[in-house]
Amino acid sequence: MANEICIAIYRAKPGEEGALVDLIQGHVPLLQAEGLATDRAAIVMRSKSEGTFLEVFEWAAEDAAEKAHTHPKVGPYWGQMAEVANFMTLADLPEATSMFPHFASGT
Repeated sequence: MANEICIAIYRAKPGEEGALVDLIQGHVPLLQAEGLATDRAAIVMRSKSEGTFLEVFEWAAEDAAEKAHTHPKVGPYWGQMAEVANFMTLADLPEATSMFPHFASGT
């Protein structure tokens, strides 16, 4: 089976956007260093929703996401992300109702 593409969506908690940006910038490099994400460059976008970011990356294997949940470095990193952001779904975004949604580039 082909590798899976993931769209992770984070909404910064009040006053935490800077901390979230820093964590997003280190997220995929950590996954890559641990062999969980491919070397394909991540795409980071901003939603029209205040403080909401989308991060698109490719898992290295079909079971990589599952392995990440119990990984000794990734789990704590995700815990730091949860302290400064809420994890969202595509349906939470105003762009989700558009035929061809547009997002701002980068962090």
